[in-house]
Formats: sequence, C-alpha cells, structure tokens
Amino acid sequence: MDRKWISANRLSKEYEIGVKEFVEFAVKNAKDPNRVVCPCLKCCFGKRVREDELEGHLVCNGIDQSYTCWIRHGEKKKGNINFENSSTYASTDFDTDTYEPDRVDEIAKAVEEDLRDCPKMFESLLSDAEKELYNGCTKFTRLSAILKLYNLKASNGWSDKSFTELLTLIKDMLPDDNELPSRTYEAKRILCSIGMSYERIHACPNDCILFRNEYELLKACPKCNVSRYKKKESTPAKVVWYFPIIPRFRRMYRSEEDSKHLTWHADERIRDGMFRHPADSPQWAKIDHEYPEFGIESRNLRLALSTDGMNPHGLQSISHSTWPVILVIYNLPPWLCMKRKFMMLSLLISGPKQPGNDIDVYLTPLIEDLKILWETGVEVYDGYRKKCFNLRAMLFGTINDFPAYGNLSGYSIKGQCACPICEESTNWMRLKHCKKNVFLGHRRFLPYSHQYRGWRNAFNGKSEEGRVEANHDGIGFMKWFQGHRCYVFGGNSKMMSMDGLTLEG
Repeated sequence: MDRKWISANRLSKEYEIGVKEFVEFAVKNAKDPNRVVCPCLKCCFGKRVREDELEGHLVCNGIDQSYTCWIRHGEKKKGNINFENSSTYASTDFDTDTYEPDRVDEIAKAVEEDLRDCPKMFESLLSDAEKELYNGCTKFTRLSAILKLYNLKASNGWSDKSFTELLTLIKDMLPDDNELPSRTYEAKRILCSIGMSYERIHACPNDCILFRNEYELLKACPKCNVSRYKKKESTPAKVVWYFPIIPRFRRMYRSEEDSKHLTWHADERIRDGMFRHPADSPQWAKIDHEYPEFGIESRNLRLALSTDGMNPHGLQSISHSTWPVILVIYNLPPWLCMKRKFMMLSLLISGPKQPGNDIDVYLTPLIEDLKILWETGVEVYDGYRKKCFNLRAMLFGTINDFPAYGNLSGYSIKGQCACPICEESTNWMRLKHCKKNVFLGHRRFLPYSHQYRGWRNAFNGKSEEGRVEANHDGIGFMKWFQGHRCYVFGGNSKMMSMDGLTLEG
C-alpha cells in the first residue's frame, strides 16, 4: 500500500483517500473496532477512539509522518510478529514497553562489548539466547522466557518467594525436557550478565565528601573527622549508588531500533512552527547556533536531570530519605521520551535525612562523566548506521519542584529574595497577621501598553510602571557575584567571600 499520502497536504484529495484506506485497514485488524489506537499528532498513540472519530482526528490534526509501518494496527514486521494481536502482559491499554518483541539477539550484541573480559559468561549468555525452551518450541528461547517472566516480576512487585513458586509451577506444566529454571536465584544468575555495573561509594555521614579518588583509603572524613564506618569497619555509615551512564549510552546505540529513535528529532520531526518537542524550543536552536560542532551531529544527546526526595518505606514515623537522580533523553520522540524504559537512573542517594544543598557532593561522579561527554566525547558504535562515531552529550535542563531547584542550583529560595530570576529586585510583601511573605509585581512581565498595567482596583490599588530587568550573562553574573558570600557545602559548612574570584575571557 502506497504511504506517500502521509506527507501530503491535509487538504488534498490524496490525503483524504489515504486516511480512508488507513481507517479501513485499522478497523479491519482491530480487536475492537470501537477502540482503535489513534496515531494523530494530538493523541500520539495514547488514546483509543471509534472509527468515525479516528478519521476526524487524522483529517483535523494530521498523522505522525514517521508512522510508515502500521505495527500498532495489525501490520506485520520482522519475522511476522503481529504487534496488535500479541500478548501485552500489561494492564494499560497502550504501553510501548510491552508491545515490543523480545529482541534477544540485540541484547546479546549489546552486551558483547561489556563482556570481552569474561568470554565464558558471554558464551553462556549466547547459548541461552539460542537454546529452545523445550524441544520443538519456536516461540521462546530459554533467555527470552526468563526475560518475559522476570519483567512480570519487576512490573508487579512480586517477592522472590512468590516468583520461585511460579517458576516451579510453570516448569512442572511444561514438557520434561524444558530448560526453565526452578528458582529465582537461578534466573538471576542467568540474567546477571545483562545488567549494568554500578559503583557503591561510601560517603561522609555529614555529607562532606565521597570516599573516592584521593579519599578512597581514608577511614575518617578529612573535613569533620567523623568515621566513615559504623561500629564495625565492614559496615559503612552512609552509601551512595552510582550507575555509570557512558556504558549505558553505548548499549543504547548498539541497538538498531533505539539508535534510530535517538535521531528522530532530526530525521522525522515535523517542522511546522508548533511546539511539540524540546527540539522545537528556542533553547535547542540557540545551542545549535552557539555550539555548531555539537549541534551538527544529530546523535549527540541532550539530557534533562530530575531529582526529588521520597520515603520508600511509606511510613512517616520512619526517618529516612531517598533521592533518586534520573536522566531523561530529549533526543527521543515524545511518545518514548518519558517512558520508564528510557528514564535512566544514575544515582541513588539514601540516608536518614535529605542531602539538602550538599547534594552537589553526591552528584560528583555523574558530573565527571557529563564533563567527559561534553568536552571530549566517547567512541560509540551506531547499530542503525553500522559505524562508529564520537558521542557527546550535554545537560539541557532540570526537572524538579522549587525546593529541589534551590538544592540543585545553590540559590536560596527562602526569604525576601526567593525568586532566582528577579533576585534582589523581587517584589515582596510581608503579611502582618499570618507572618508570611507573598510575592507580587507580576504585571511587570506584561507588555508596557497592556491594559492590566493600568487596572488598580483589581490588583493592589496601584498602576504598574515597573519593567523587567535584563538577565545577567556569564560575565555580568560573575561581576554581580563578587563581594557576595558563598556557602561551602558539607558538615563543616561556612560562608566564604567571593572577592578573590577573577574573571577570564
């Protein structure tokens, strides 16, 4: 079936005929004709509609032009895998994580580089990927079956005990010559080579330092002299887990499908002036303009960092705070960008209290890797284009609430000058009776001729004549910062003058 109509004008006859053909095809292959996945630009595969609604959506909103293979509507691809009719193993109507095939071959290729120093482990993994689950089984190999089952365990929060009972039951139900493990421990041993490495780093109980690099062999913090261990030297007082990001980026690009998705913003994004993706933002264009050597390579990654505190125990009476630090990859299309599969956990900060402004101590290993990716880059194999290239990455932005924003930036978000944009010119008022600060002056951001500036009774009884001050550039900010005091993080925190800083460039 000709798919050229997808990129045709929506008002053309060609597009109208193509929409009707697509609707007929989708309804014919749908399990329920009244609940068909809508690929229009507004729904983005996230909504199911009736036949008449589907046609209206595609005519009014347009169709995703990258959707040339209709796998979400019954079209077969790669070995006759029917995505519409396959089991989803999920409770939601639409979830890209569960509609994909096993991709065991891609997994084996992706971990090959990581297991060069362990040839026996790689041979074992490859053998499990090729071994039939039982004699004559064509749907599952030993590895793919364990992956499917373990994915169910992780998604539904099953305990190791219940998973062992499930494995035992399924093994008894299958033919006697089946290769399915009967215990959770055996399944984990098979999958351990697929998992990514992590670093377990000891930290000062007062958040002064991480015991790594020059501090790795010390038994006490050089700043506050507190021991790094509890009563026994084998038990650290505080630990942070770091999951290195560079090997994970390498593994993503070795996957042919993931590698193609990572350049969606350059190859398949619709450019019609509408804001659907971070690539449509002025910030993205500004980076391309100021750093052309970075922007010209569409495979370079633009990341967002997100963090917040939580109590994993769910009991407010227990004093505990866990701060996961997650990276989001903005190169991906909008329907994959915020999927759990592509949200990358990079740090896990756990302790009896939140790190507060000392979170910068724990971010050190992540920042070091990000600096490598920005300054020099790393060599990565592109599984889609079948060649190596130099991968670079940058931190495009952060996602957090206002208190976490203060912790990440080091800016004080309390008191009279809590706004990081207005700074010392923040318009505030102290309420006498409830003893709280409120922030006014929002009309300053309106155009000077806007009618709201002259309204008095609707606001504070005064007309607004103020203007918004221009933002500081880097040099201007450093000039403003000189003479101020800077907070030195850690257990022996103190204020330090910034007069000694010099400006370069």
